Amino acid sequence: MTETTQRIQGARSPELHHAVGILRGLREHLIQDATSYRPLPPMSPDGPVTRRLPEGIRRYVVWLPHAAVCAAALLVLSVAFERGPFIVGFIPAAAILLTLVRPVAAFWGSLFAATLCAVIAGPWDGRPWTPVTLVSHVIVLTVVAARTQPRTAAWMWVVTGAYGFFSGAVLGGDDGSTTAALLFVSALVLLTVTVLHVRREAKEEVTAERTVTAHERSMRTLLEERTTIARELHDVVAHHMSVVAIQAEAAPYRVENPPPELEQAFVTIRENAVAALAELRRVLGVVRAEDYEAPDAPQPTLADLDGLLANVRDAGLIVDKAVTGAARELPQGVELSAYRIVQEALSNVLRHAPGAAARVEIAYVLGGLGLRVVNGPPRGLVKPSPGAGHGITGMRERVAMLNGELTAGPTDDGGYEVTAFVPVTKDEAAA
Repeated sequence: MTETTQRIQGARSPELHHAVGILRGLREHLIQDATSYRPLPPMSPDGPVTRRLPEGIRRYVVWLPHAAVCAAALLVLSVAFERGPFIVGFIPAAAILLTLVRPVAAFWGSLFAATLCAVIAGPWDGRPWTPVTLVSHVIVLTVVAARTQPRTAAWMWVVTGAYGFFSGAVLGGDDGSTTAALLFVSALVLLTVTVLHVRREAKEEVTAERTVTAHERSMRTLLEERTTIARELHDVVAHHMSVVAIQAEAAPYRVENPPPELEQAFVTIRENAVAALAELRRVLGVVRAEDYEAPDAPQPTLADLDGLLANVRDAGLIVDKAVTGAARELPQGVELSAYRIVQEALSNVLRHAPGAAARVEIAYVLGGLGLRVVNGPPRGLVKPSPGAGHGITGMRERVAMLNGELTAGPTDDGGYEVTAFVPVTKDEAAA
């Protein structure tokens, strides 16, 4: 008996679960949310229509949904006032106004108003629906569906049909035609509202996904720029550490009969240099792609700036260079970063200010190196190319890694200016 009972229960379980799921959905959408306080927010002032209106009018247009609901309630109240007692129109109008703060409760209130008004209004062939409650209930269904989920709209339609047929049989005077007509009209209205609701949600999801995609693209570009910087710094530091290790190994052979202390000191220097080089390659090697190959040519420095200027002149850019102070050799990391900053700034001029003239200023000062790249406004018929600002971000990253400062912004004449200062101590310059 036990096994037979279990088989019967198991056979009924899918239907039972389905019924439980249906009741759970009804409870979740129409019972649990019945007392939820959700005031209707004003319209967005940045909508496709409202943003084109003057500021004074836009301040009041955002309350247009509230005004529409209040106007519908007044319309129902005025129609009911001409047809019978005041309470016959007051209760449906109150249900309409309740949609502004408690939408699900307004649905139940509209059903209650339909029953009460049907009893008060007296015999009518369309009971439980009177002409006033018929119109008011459609308005309530429309507003509540616009403010809730599509499943809530579906449940309201089902409950309305069940209530109409059941109340018509109990109160009498309705052969179901009035409820059927109400269900047909409300189905069209709810379907339209649901489609618009789903379309709005889909648009919001697409906008959110585009925002996330743009943010991810920005982060990926920034990561690629940081990776490039890390690779270049890796090459610079690895080169110097290799030179230190080789010179430390060869130094004892350049001195005749070096003391043991000196030999041990050079051995220690070489061991530390080799260990630091191995650790550097282990840590920074992860930023290298599998197909990345170290450049055969040395990294560019400020001495190669004339070649860069010649290239941009060939591309049509009018550019001048001015050097102030006594030119001297700077640390390779500073030289490389300065070259890349000038290169990126001139590239931005070509992209964003076609036809403009540019000027590159390099200042060798006592405390470091100053850079300034300035251009005029764009000229000619070529339109500037839009940019995301990643080039400026990359320049800031380079300068920040060297404890420097960088400012970038438009000039008074419509051009653009990039100014950077990289500190260089005497010890770094001597190295």
